[in-house]
Amino acid sequence: MLSNPTLELRPAQPYVAIRTTVLFPFGKYLPPLWTKVNAWLAQQGVTDFGPAIIRYLTTDMSKKLDIEVGFLVNQPLIGDERIIADALPAGRYATLLYTGPYRGNGVYKANVALVGWAQDNHIVWSISVKNGVEWWGGRAEIYLTDPAEEKNTRKYQTELAFLVAD
Repeated sequence: MLSNPTLELRPAQPYVAIRTTVLFPFGKYLPPLWTKVNAWLAQQGVTDFGPAIIRYLTTDMSKKLDIEVGFLVNQPLIGDERIIADALPAGRYATLLYTGPYRGNGVYKANVALVGWAQDNHIVWSISVKNGVEWWGGRAEIYLTDPAEEKNTRKYQTELAFLVAD
């Protein structure tokens, strides 16, 4: 199930993550990365943090994707040689809420729906081109439901948030 897309202003959202490059489909690579970031947060004494995220830096499905896999945090942190600390930039975002399993193609279809809605409404993404590759200013999937707490996969919620160009 998909919500209607909306446009909203958001403040910067700090997060910590591991940056990696992956081929699509890449779902099998995500859990170990979230486990490593979770362990790093515990080592830092951080026990209260936000939902899991994937920040997409590049999205060309015919090549390796550059992504960051981690968690939103309540305050900026300092990373290390493996963990990056960054923030989704403040700005206007197109958002959409997908309710359903994380596995399968539901989240992918939600991405397609948000991109299609933006095209229909003449919304331009915050993207720059470097060496012929599109780099997103801010594009994230935010996994609002913790599978350890909710067993019914049909109740899982994923928020898509794509930064809109000024």
